[in-house]
Amino acid sequence: MPAEWEPQRCVQLTWPNAATDWAPMLDEITAVYDEMKREIEKREPVLVVGDDIPHNDTWARDHGFITVEETSALRHEPSDILLLDFRFNGWGEKFPAELDNQINRRLYDRGLLQGTYEPHLDFVLEGGSIESDGRGTIFTTECCLMAPHRNQPLSKQQIEARLKEWLGAERVVWLQHGSLLGDDTDGHIDTLVRICPDDTLLYIGADADHPDLIEMESELQALHTIGGKPYRLLRLPLPRPIYDEGERLPATYANYLVVNGAVLVPTYAQPDLDREAMDIIQQAYPDREIVGIDCRPVIRQHGSLHCCTMQYY
Repeated sequence: MPAEWEPQRCVQLTWPNAATDWAPMLDEITAVYDEMKREIEKREPVLVVGDDIPHNDTWARDHGFITVEETSALRHEPSDILLLDFRFNGWGEKFPAELDNQINRRLYDRGLLQGTYEPHLDFVLEGGSIESDGRGTIFTTECCLMAPHRNQPLSKQQIEARLKEWLGAERVVWLQHGSLLGDDTDGHIDTLVRICPDDTLLYIGADADHPDLIEMESELQALHTIGGKPYRLLRLPLPRPIYDEGERLPATYANYLVVNGAVLVPTYAQPDLDREAMDIIQQAYPDREIVGIDCRPVIRQHGSLHCCTMQYY
């Protein structure tokens, strides 16, 4: 499975419409999607899933294909692109997803994505639940992949074996701690910890409402690369609490998107923390432009920028 910073062919956006949960704020969320699309199109093509492909919701990260490079055993270099189609079940059957599960096959049948279609529709796996360094290590969280209504009765060992086989991984790093208040995903790794070039990990720090993040930080400090070296750790701030009808929303700066030549970072109209987060992300990606996108409308549906997108290689 490639690292996100490797050269990309395109990024998918599944567009909001009045049939989704965005209906009460359709103009507001469409403006954010327009901005995401403009910024991505400056650097690579955008694949838009529109109204002609029915969908329950717009979280392309979790219903989109997961791209894997098939390597020639003789040449040890990529020989084909595999488009892995896993089942999305609304983060453990919390929300309807039957239409979302038909998107990938429809895109493929229309010839809009090139590669070999590989169905795994008997296994639940969301793109936001895994991170790859492109060199054989996959990060995930126990609280997500072992959550109810996903892949029971499979054991942790059985799930890990499948990840290694399908994603071409040598090892799977399971974080035991880390979650955000208001998170519907049961602890997606892309809200907590992101793998970056040069054995760097960007991760979110703790506040008084998230003591579990302190335990997560200790886990990261004890981790080593597949080569036995400690990771370089860069700690991102948490945005100040954002509420909707009294409920704290899972705002996080870790939910950024890497595209060709840039990193698109969610911001939350908190200039000091937005700037601090962007400066820290710049340390991890010194050769890329850092672009902030106001994601306050997105967070009202408990997601952010990375959740809205899926890159293809």
